[in-house]
Amino acid sequence: MKCPKCRVVDLKPTKLEDGLPVMGCPECEGSLLSLLYYRDWAERNVPVEQTDGIQSEVSVDNDTATALSCPKCSKLMTKYSIASQHKNRIDLCGFCDESWLDGSEWKLLKSLELAHRLPKVFTDQWQRNVRGEKMEAMKIERLRRVVGQSDSDKAVEIKSWLKDHDNKAAIIQFIGSD
Repeated sequence: MKCPKCRVVDLKPTKLEDGLPVMGCPECEGSLLSLLYYRDWAERNVPVEQTDGIQSEVSVDNDTATALSCPKCSKLMTKYSIASQHKNRIDLCGFCDESWLDGSEWKLLKSLELAHRLPKVFTDQWQRNVRGEKMEAMKIERLRRVVGQSDSDKAVEIKSWLKDHDNKAAIIQFIGSD
């Protein structure tokens, strides 16, 4: 099998973790992960809680921008966003149940405590949540450009305070009455 990213390099058997075999590319360091093997590994290995906090600053910039063809069946793989604050997307072949992890994306999944919850990333609900978070971040950024940082921070604080307030409608009516 050829690497879907490099297209000319043969994939070699390797491991992401002890007991988690993948086909890896020695050039781009990407990995073809069988979700069948992944599910078996996830059931056998209980996630270890991180005591020193989540390293959300792990950055992986080598995400493949173009569509990839599955190395097994040659059909196009679908891209799934991992998290709203990261541009990386995991490619999944819906026919072969194989996923492609670019470079250090496994490290990113581990840092976000998603290594044992990978199949959730492929759900519609997960993708809707990621899109919603991205849209909210874009709205806040747009507001910041218009009114400045301190006013946008205050507006976000007020919005958060109002979100579940018992008298939300009355407060909003009062604010808009001028």
